[in-house]
Amino acid sequence: MDVEYADGRVTPLAADRWLRPIEGDESLLARCDGPTLDVGSGPGRLTVALARRGVPVLGIDVTPLAVRLTRQAGGLALCRSVFDPLPRTGEWSEALLADGNIGIGGDPVALLRRLRELVRAGGVVIAELGPPGSTSRVERVRLRRNEHVAGWFAWATVSADDVGTLARRCGFPAVYHWNEAGRWFAALS
Repeated sequence: MDVEYADGRVTPLAADRWLRPIEGDESLLARCDGPTLDVGSGPGRLTVALARRGVPVLGIDVTPLAVRLTRQAGGLALCRSVFDPLPRTGEWSEALLADGNIGIGGDPVALLRRLRELVRAGGVVIAELGPPGSTSRVERVRLRRNEHVAGWFAWATVSADDVGTLARRCGFPAVYHWNEAGRWFAALS
């Protein structure tokens, strides 16, 4: 599968990497100790890992196959957008935006404001980001597998340099950054 950009670039999308632990995942998982919402959970590697640790967790994804794979692996998942009605609104301790999912919908402000509604007072959003020095941007992309081409959609990338300003704008006054295994993260609270 490939990601095709509106400017003509094409990059491979190794979606199978999301089926198994990825180096750096532990630094996300270790920060989840209460009810956790895994947003854009894909095939559920983090959802299932948290469930196995006894953490109450719900994965949500808009792709029926991803939800089915999560359930088959033993995780609880719903086929839903983060902008749809969700259980436990205002009660989640943590919300995960791993694998660049801060880009969902192409509007990080709208996404983080929605997550502010979903997590409890004092709750934390844990997001994977672009590295420092990268450019925050919104792009039009589509997925392509051989002759099968999906429709265009907006996807955002947020640099670690820009997440603090973005977080404060969305109701998260505290931001803690870290990197692990070449991946960049922030906890917004």
